[in-house]
Amino acid sequence: MKPSSTRLALAAAALLIAAPATAQTALPPTSSPAASPQATTAKECGACHMVYPASLLPARSWTKLMGGLASHFGENAMLDPATATTIAAFLTTNAGDVSGNRRLRGLSASDTPLRITDTPGWIRSHRKITAAEFSSAKVKSRSNCVACHAGAAQGSFEGDED
Repeated sequence: MKPSSTRLALAAAALLIAAPATAQTALPPTSSPAASPQATTAKECGACHMVYPASLLPARSWTKLMGGLASHFGENAMLDPATATTIAAFLTTNAGDVSGNRRLRGLSASDTPLRITDTPGWIRSHRKITAAEFSSAKVKSRSNCVACHAGAAQGSFEGDED
């Protein structure tokens, strides 16, 4: 093999070896560019859990949650940068401190809850529910809103305000 052919073969081999590493760090977009931010949020977040209304947390909480997707409550929920940016913008634009949600009443400006169940409104609304009820076969956990709230998946907690 000629020296120039050898260099070319080595360069090609180096590219083949480096290609998988590059592919792993740059995730392909998971949503169509034409999809609305709400549809993108519903698709991506709803793939793993109920799509919680953005108004249940302040914008700073959504920013922190979206910044920690590599370890999202113990799971890797990483998204490609464009999709993550779309979802973060949707969540922060519709956050409770932007929309004036009463459920955030009592939340200090310095508090950044990462769980909806840690917000004052959630705590007020669920103060009479026992730990046994939350761990029952029907409910299973505090985050399973749809077990008790029929309209939760649509963002409706009708009659749940105090």
